[in-house]
Amino acid sequence: MTRIVIFGATSAIAQAAARQWAAAGGACFVLVGRNETALGDIAADLTARGAEDVIAKPADLAVLDGLSRLCAEAEEALGGIDIALIAHGVLPDQVEVTASADNLLENLGVNALSPAALMVEFGRLMKDRGHGSLVVISSVAGDRGRPSNWAYGGAKAMLSVMGEGMGLELDSAGVNVVVVKPGFVDTPMTADFPKGPLWASADQVAGAIVRAVGKRRNGVIYAPAWWRFVMLIVRFAPAFIVRRL
Repeated sequence: MTRIVIFGATSAIAQAAARQWAAAGGACFVLVGRNETALGDIAADLTARGAEDVIAKPADLAVLDGLSRLCAEAEEALGGIDIALIAHGVLPDQVEVTASADNLLENLGVNALSPAALMVEFGRLMKDRGHGSLVVISSVAGDRGRPSNWAYGGAKAMLSVMGEGMGLELDSAGVNVVVVKPGFVDTPMTADFPKGPLWASADQVAGAIVRAVGKRRNGVIYAPAWWRFVMLIVRFAPAFIVRRL
């Protein structure tokens, strides 16, 4: 039996990964997210696809002081955790986020502080158990600051550095940490964006996550993998080019 907890379970990437784990058989889930109705629908779908048990836990993940309790409740409900996927976040409007310090702090709370707190909690729990896979969804936006989304990119950069360091620390304890950096992904969150050849589906990104966990990968993966080469170019591009991105 594989015991899986997903935070931000209503996100398109999280749902796609959960469907793949459920179809493989022997999976039990705790799904955490804000939308209780959506969680119920996802739970029913996973059960139909072969999940052995699915527990939905509605919660506002922006409320930081309740995160430790949620982690403990998930571990108790499953009798231990084999995979923790941290997938929640929002894609903010840069102008709105930077209009005030309060707006910026709210964005950092959802996109950086909340996932980071969960990473620390699950890292500790898995280290104590001597096994587990901790997966956090970051973004290629965190690879270099750009004028159009530096607030979002800064939050994701924090998760990337944390996850990479945690992976190096926890590897000897039997815990692998996977930092997932998707590029452009066609999801409801990006529905209004014009699409092009660089765009991937949620299923493609989810497949990369499931494969990385199955192989007990440790460290950063780009999804799709060719984004690693795209971002290598972006990281070393001169500032006058990046300014236009």
